[in-house]
Parts: sequence; C-alpha cells; structure tokens
Amino acid sequence: MKADLRDFDAGEMNQAMEEMGEKPFRARQLYEWVHKKAVCRFEQMTNLSENLRERCEERFFLGGIEMIGKQVSAADGAVKYLFALYDRNVIESVRMQYKHGFSVCVSSQVGCRMGCGFCASAKEGLVRNLSAGEMLSQVYEIGAEGEHISHVVIMGMGEPLDNYDNVVKFIRLLSDEDGRNISGRNITLSTCGLPDEILRLSKEGLPVTLAVSLHAPDDEIRKQMMPVARRYSMEEVLKACDEYFRCTGRRVTFEYSMIDGVNDKKEHALLLAERLKGKNCHVNCIRLNGIGGAKNVGSSWVNIENFKKILEINRINVTIRRGIGSDIDAACGQLRKKYLNGEGKNQCRHFV
Repeated sequence: MKADLRDFDAGEMNQAMEEMGEKPFRARQLYEWVHKKAVCRFEQMTNLSENLRERCEERFFLGGIEMIGKQVSAADGAVKYLFALYDRNVIESVRMQYKHGFSVCVSSQVGCRMGCGFCASAKEGLVRNLSAGEMLSQVYEIGAEGEHISHVVIMGMGEPLDNYDNVVKFIRLLSDEDGRNISGRNITLSTCGLPDEILRLSKEGLPVTLAVSLHAPDDEIRKQMMPVARRYSMEEVLKACDEYFRCTGRRVTFEYSMIDGVNDKKEHALLLAERLKGKNCHVNCIRLNGIGGAKNVGSSWVNIENFKKILEINRINVTIRRGIGSDIDAACGQLRKKYLNGEGKNQCRHFV
C-alpha cells in the first residue's frame, strides 16, 4: 500500500525526501504542492524534476478519495458529496454557503460507534477511522470546484474525539500557514461529549470552537437519546467544557436537536437554563432532520421559538440554526445509507 502524501506534515515530508536522497528544499516544494495548492497529480508539480515526480508516484498517492455522488439543494444551494475511499468504503461531506463565505462539513470516521438514535451514521456502526489526509482531501476536493473555503466543521460522519490523534493532526495541517492556513477560529469540532478527550483537547493549544451535542436538559432524557450518556453524566461533560473555556478562552456551543414532545417543552427549557446558568456558552437549537425508520420527529417551529425565548429570558445566548439541505439527504449518514442499500457500490477506483 502506498502512503498518502496528504497525510504528511512538514517533518514527515522532510524525512521522506531525506530517505529518497533529496535536499530539504525539495520537501518544502512538495509540501506546498500537496497542502497549499492541493494538486491531485504529481505531473502538476512543475518545479520538481521528472525523475523525482516518477519516484514519488512509485511510493505515494494524493488523497485516496474520489467523488462518486453529488446532490445540490434547490432550496439553499447546499451541496452533499459522496466520496469513495481507496478501500471502497464511502463517506459524506457537505458544502454550505453563509454570509461569511463557504463552509465545509467533513467526516472523521466511516460510520460511528456512538449509537445516537437520531443519526443515520450510527446505524451501520463504526467501520474505521479516517486518516488526517482523508479528512483534508474532503476540503481539498470540494475547494477544487472553485469556491474558496473559509470555514470547516468536523460534524459529518463519526465522532471526532473517538479518532483523536488523526483529527488533531488534520486541524494542525489545515491551519498551517504554509498550507491552507484556515484559522483555528474558523474550525468547529463537534462531539457527543467525551470528557477525557475534551480535557485533552483543551491542552493542545488549538483555538477551535468546541460544539457539544447536548440534546437534553438532564441525564434521564439524554440517556434515551444518546448511549454515551450512560457512561458520562451531563455534569462530567459540563465540567470538561468549563475547563475547555478556561484553557482556550473559546466559548463552547451546545447543540440541541429539538424533538417533538421529547425535549422541547417549557419545563425542558427552564431546566436547561438552570443547568447552563453562569456559563460562557451558546445554545444552538436545531430542528431534528428525521431519518427513515426513526420514530421521532422534529419540533414545531412555534415550540422552537418559545424554547428560545425562555432561554433568552434566562440570559442564555441562543440561536436557531436554519435548516440546510433538507431536500438532499443532508442529515449525517443519509446519502451513505442509500449507497449501502445498493446504489453504485462498484464505482470507486483503487489507490494501491
């Protein structure tokens, strides 16, 4: 199996060129082609000799992903991508347009083992982790369509903190000033709430926005929705979030999927406000985007607005996330699920 050059940081690139008998400046040139210009073929690296390009192609490949599916929302222009990996697994990414520019939502794993009942990614369980290079390739391939990507959210398939080392490496490569140079402040990591890994992340010196999937005002309701809540209490998660803010100065966002009759009543809003009282945080209310076979449905917009008002009265910062891509299977894992049910399984090529 060849190595993916998009998985190499500057130190690893230097080592690779040294092992091939090349001078250090070749590593810098190669790094720029791979991460700043994000080329997809060695022949595009015009300031490298033909001999070096050929030797690189014998040892490495670039990216290891191929777009095999694409859906464009007629409602808001969001684009959902289905990518095939070298081993015929498939992942999803989404490109969204906001006032601040284009944002890409990337996957961090093939599938997910967290088991949240409202998420299509969890239905097939975890297959494997993605490498840093495979995560970067989602950004690079979508950016190659011509739109400047200014923000990245790690909120697609998988639990990022369950793939901790690769995700941290991805963030460092993505924010490297010699690469794409996307500010850490423009990168959001979404987690279901793994306290030990949140504490570990707080010490990395990465100014990323932490988004925690809370989805409930207490442990009992959260346990019904998220198996991880049976292992970690809300109190443990919130304490880890407090430490993250203390170490990074970055306000934590709490994601709250609004489910009709489950977590969207007045008493739920009051209880949530009490739990978050005095914390430097932000609540993002999200109307549940239902998946096939799930019994829960999204809250009414009236209930969501009322929920928001109660939080605001109690001095909790809150917004309602506008729905994006509801007509293109934009909820996490939906497009992949269709693919796994028989659509185009043999379309991807190999990178060996």
